[in-house]
Amino acid sequence: MTDGSDESSDNGLRKSLEGGYEWLADEPMLHEPILVVMLTGWIDAAGAGAAAADALSSECETSPILRFDDDTFIDYRARRPTMELRDGLNTDLVWASIELRAGRSPSGRDVLLLTGPEPDMAWRRFARAMADISEELGVTQMVAFGAYPFAAPHTRSARLSCSSPSTEVLANVTFARSSVDVPAGMAAALEHALHARKIPTLGLWVQVPHYVAAMPYPASSVALLDGFAEVTGITLAAEGLRAEVEPQRQRIDESISDNAERESMLHQLEQIYDATIEDEVTPGPELEMQSGDELADEIQRFLRDQN
Repeated sequence: MTDGSDESSDNGLRKSLEGGYEWLADEPMLHEPILVVMLTGWIDAAGAGAAAADALSSECETSPILRFDDDTFIDYRARRPTMELRDGLNTDLVWASIELRAGRSPSGRDVLLLTGPEPDMAWRRFARAMADISEELGVTQMVAFGAYPFAAPHTRSARLSCSSPSTEVLANVTFARSSVDVPAGMAAALEHALHARKIPTLGLWVQVPHYVAAMPYPASSVALLDGFAEVTGITLAAEGLRAEVEPQRQRIDESISDNAERESMLHQLEQIYDATIEDEVTPGPELEMQSGDELADEIQRFLRDQN
């Protein structure tokens, strides 16, 4: 015969297994946490979203509280584990995993971070599970990070755009909005799943100058964190990222300043950006791609030479 606590524990275990996840510790007591989503595998130009999430995780001192079942959601033929081989000895296999981490901001606000690779399968099941978990933990808001390459100059502030299933959420933010049909990431599915549970959701995207999209670009990560502060009230110092913004800009400036043709192309991008901000014109794709692509190879080559 078992007592009530054993039965409750068994029920919780069954729920976790059926949902495709397991708790790594006792379920935490959280007060109105904010859920941040940064899953790798979809668009993240310059790794800006991942870098912003890493800064958030570090400052909020997050630790894993829940892990999703790898065999349920990960296709290891497409995302193979890393074998650690030392002098012929197979010492370990490092498996990709999706985790939910919990921490607290410097100001005392509870934060959850969903991190790891996007699920390779069972997206609806994953979204339902995250919606259940979010309700159970009392999540009051979800914000997802993303970054995409755009014909924008590095000499201007990184712009933010947004997505949400909620017109009310969109009415309360000032970020740019687009109308386009594009392949969706898991974060978009989570926006809808949590919105259906009446949890406000927002996808926060930063535009990265596409000629630097293949290298770290801290200015975009800082823009994401500043946008996050605007919508949640959680301010993060991110001192390491902020300290790199100006040196990176100077390196790119140097790569352009000694070539009149590059300077001319950068000036075109600046004109497009300024006119767009003023709602005077919409950038033409031919000019966007021509200017950015011609700058891309030369600037990336210069920065590689500069290590």
